Amino acid sequence: MTPITHHTPTFAQLGVRDEIVRALAESGIEHAFAIQELTLPLALAGDDLIGQARTGMGKTFAFGVPLLHRISTDTDRPLTGIPRALVVVPTRELCLQVYDDLAGAAKYLRADDRKFSVTSIYGGRPYEPQIEALQKGVDVVVGTPGRLLDLAQQGHLQLGGLSTLVLDEADEMLDLGFLPDIERILARIPEKRQAMLFSATMPDPIITLARTFMTQPTHIRAEAPHSAATHDTTEQFVYRAHALDKVELVSRVLQANGRGATMIFTRTKRTAQKVADELAERGFKVGAVHGDLGQAAREKALKAFRTGEVDVLVATDVAARGIDIDDITHVINYQIPEDEQSYVHRIGRTGRAGKTGIAVTLVDWDELPRWATIDKALGLECPDPAETYSSSPHLFEELDIPAEAGGKVGPARSAGGPRRESRRGSADGAGGQEKADKPARRTDRNRRRTRGGKAVSGHPEVTEAAPQDSPQDDTSSEPAAADGDQAQPSRSGRRRRRRRPSKATAAGSS
Repeated sequence: MTPITHHTPTFAQLGVRDEIVRALAESGIEHAFAIQELTLPLALAGDDLIGQARTGMGKTFAFGVPLLHRISTDTDRPLTGIPRALVVVPTRELCLQVYDDLAGAAKYLRADDRKFSVTSIYGGRPYEPQIEALQKGVDVVVGTPGRLLDLAQQGHLQLGGLSTLVLDEADEMLDLGFLPDIERILARIPEKRQAMLFSATMPDPIITLARTFMTQPTHIRAEAPHSAATHDTTEQFVYRAHALDKVELVSRVLQANGRGATMIFTRTKRTAQKVADELAERGFKVGAVHGDLGQAAREKALKAFRTGEVDVLVATDVAARGIDIDDITHVINYQIPEDEQSYVHRIGRTGRAGKTGIAVTLVDWDELPRWATIDKALGLECPDPAETYSSSPHLFEELDIPAEAGGKVGPARSAGGPRRESRRGSADGAGGQEKADKPARRTDRNRRRTRGGKAVSGHPEVTEAAPQDSPQDDTSSEPAAADGDQAQPSRSGRRRRRRRPSKATAAGSS
């Protein structure tokens, strides 16, 4: 995406009321992104519209600003505390993100003799505070489908007074199976209202849904139709890596020059927590977000990541939906996703808002067929990634990792969330990796450093955008030692001793 320049219009120039412009300016937001510039004139006029743009291009304010402007300036329908606008989102994290953005933009608005009210409604939290907020009077509701429908059916959430409806990240709601709930919500709202649908992709079911509840919508794309599926501001590196060496390799990547906030993606909840624990024991400031954590623990981890208390966040795809942070410099695919759309969503966490980013994907041997499918679908032209280990010189060269980078950066920390015992394999912190589903191949040092006949350079540099994945049961067993670091006299000995259990370990397993 083209960085914002002084040529782009300001929100004031687009006709947004002064109170909203003031609140946005205090957050450092004055100029509109492309999707906002294209959307606002139509949305402010009350037209139905479909907004399509890649992740990180400003969709929240594209619907949020005109929504706030219209309901707060409608003299024919004064605000009474019955919800006037509803924003439906697929996940709790995105619900909180959108709520924060809208509440911040509305902080100087008033509804007669009271403050303008925005509230969030989502699962994983007690009903009572949300019901109490609705009873006090709310102007804008942001919520997830299940909890919204529950409260509407119980009579606590009144939808008959809506004048604006927004479906945000509609493609994710489709993938999560929320379309039936959305259809039930649509049946409860007035037929005469403005409707806006925003999505990164437009699969056929979403187009069909749009036709059923929208009136002659204008379809707005904030990019050229031939744009690549991935951001051109994201540099991508793909490596064939052994499961026993992945955490050791990731430890080196996390020490790359210029590395800032980093997200690490796994396919499974168990692996997410295990990787977070391993990195914490190596001294990294790391948090975890996955389905086995309670909502409070997830919110705490996200807050720590946003504030910089931790600079590494390990997450599953579903848990990571809605994490919208512009300053992520690196994304690491510890396990490759299920499909190309999930890959696009993952690496879309970096290279946002005109900034550059780096995406690193680690492909295990048994993942090669699925990776080849993703590679072909996205045209990445890297179906057979170079064989790479934590000691491979090209890894250090391509990712600008200092030569002295090792497996640890400091004393062990706590990653938060449920902890499990992990066995360590070497004095510098090697080991504790996820065991492969098949026996590890023993390779000599020369073979480890080969790259399958490929040149050192030439990894594809492509681009980014957005979708999803679902957690699976992690079948990995107890961690084993890493097998790719520079050899030290004591390391091979320790590996041999671990393969011959002592009396203590034999007794413990009996």
